[in-house]
This record gives sequence, C-alpha cells and structure tokens, in this order.
Amino acid sequence: MQPIAFLTMDSLADFVAYDQLVVEQLQQAGITVHEVSWRHPKPNWDQFAMVVIRSPWDYQSDPETFLRVLEQIEQSSARLLNPLPTVHWNIRKSYLRELEQAGHTIVPTLWLESPAAAELAHLTDYWNTPAVVVKPLIGANADNAFRLPASATPELLQQAANAFRHTTALAQPFIDSVVSTGEYSLIFFSGHYSHAVLKTPKKGDFRVQEEHGGIIRSIQPAADLIACAERCLQSCPQPLLYARVDLVLLPSGQPAIMEVELIEPSLYLSFDPQSPARFADCILRALDTPDLPS
Repeated sequence: MQPIAFLTMDSLADFVAYDQLVVEQLQQAGITVHEVSWRHPKPNWDQFAMVVIRSPWDYQSDPETFLRVLEQIEQSSARLLNPLPTVHWNIRKSYLRELEQAGHTIVPTLWLESPAAAELAHLTDYWNTPAVVVKPLIGANADNAFRLPASATPELLQQAANAFRHTTALAQPFIDSVVSTGEYSLIFFSGHYSHAVLKTPKKGDFRVQEEHGGIIRSIQPAADLIACAERCLQSCPQPLLYARVDLVLLPSGQPAIMEVELIEPSLYLSFDPQSPARFADCILRALDTPDLPS
C-alpha cells in the first residue's frame, strides 16, 4: 500500500495539533503517514495514494500559492481530500452569503470593500450593538480580526482600516453568547456527526482559538445544534472527508453559522477518545473507494 500524506506547514511550534492521534491509528492499520509542508520545495506527490489537508495554518499569508500547490496535487496520481473544488468554495468567506441565500441562518454579515475608518466607526450604529467584529475574506486563526466597540479609538479604527486596504472585509455584530456561553464546534467525518467541543475566550479577549488562550471542553450538543450543522453541510460541496461547523447562539437563542471549516480545521481529536479511530476508519475506506462512503 502506498503511503499517504498529511498536508501541514513548516513548523507547528506555535499551534495545538492533534493529528498524531489519527496517525497512530493509521499506522496500526499498516498505513504509513508522511507529514509534508505545503511549502516543500520539491514534493513528489505521485508517491502518495492520498493527500489529506490537515494543518497548513499559515496558508492565508499566501493563498494563491497554496491553491497552486493543491492544483499540483490534484494533477498528480494522489487523491486530494477535501477536494480542490471544495477548497475553492470554502477559502473565501463569501460562502456564508451562499449559505444564507440557501436559507441557512448565519451571523448577520456585511461585506465591505476597502472600508475606511469612518465607515468602520458607524457599524455599531448600523446594528445598534455595543461592538462589532471585522475580519478578512480569507483568513484563519483570527489573524487580522478586530473587535471594534462603539467607543473604538481613532487609532484602532485606522489600524483595522489599514488591514483591509485594497481587499474585502466582512463585519458582524459581536455575539455576546461567544463570551457568556461559547462557540460550538461540531465535527463530521464522511458526512456523519462525530463529536463536538465548546470554545470560550479567555477573560478580556474575544478569540476562542487555543493559540489565543481559548478554553476548550468536550460537550454533547443539543439536537437542534446537530440538526443545524447537518442541514448546513447538505448545502456544501460534496464529497467531504471531514468538516467542522462552528455555531453560536443569537440573542433569540437560535443557532447561527459562524464558520464552516472544510479546508484545514482543527478536529479536536483529543476531546473524544473514539474520534481518532473514526477518522482513521473514514480515511481507510476512502483509500478503497473512488467516492467517499456515505
């Protein structure tokens, strides 16, 4: 059996990764896994039966080159998962607009082209909310994400405006439940619900990622959250080896889609003891079939 590759980055020293747990499961099944940086200068993708995108968590710094690398993988004999068309659909957060048009509830969103500081200053008035979050159209790890309160200083507003010069930003009202309750991440393998975690920011912050001090705990989500995530994935490109749907609760209590992560989501494998085996099993089945099993 040919080895497979997990696509990663040059160094994960500043990140929290869980993929070794599934690597161990695959090794027990006789599958060799190589971790290969997407920045590798001369990769031989043909040597792999499959390349699974896992932790290239710096791709947002050079998304066009990242996509070209994925195109090279697609053109090789290796199978890329999730597939390139899925990556193209998911890499820009404009997919949220498509989900909303398909009838799904998303966090209310405005799309801003090169917003000036004065435009950013009026966003809290637009939603009559104490604070907004502004983030890039292509982004990960909360890079260049700004929480702008109604009292934001001119310096902070200008800093945010500088970050989005000559590009598109999306603005959303800050959802208080992110702090009071948390953000739900529901993980799916081959379209089936696997497990979930609840992420809350550290005191004084709004970012829920572990790298920013976020607190993660395993939970069993309510049925309406699972149903919301399942409906959402039905509107996403198929097939999907893995997916993560991030949900928050609106002031009404209704679940809303914050993000759908189909490229390189953290799968929080350590928070469910059986999840590494479930993910490994889906990879093994995908190796044996031209299409992902349902």
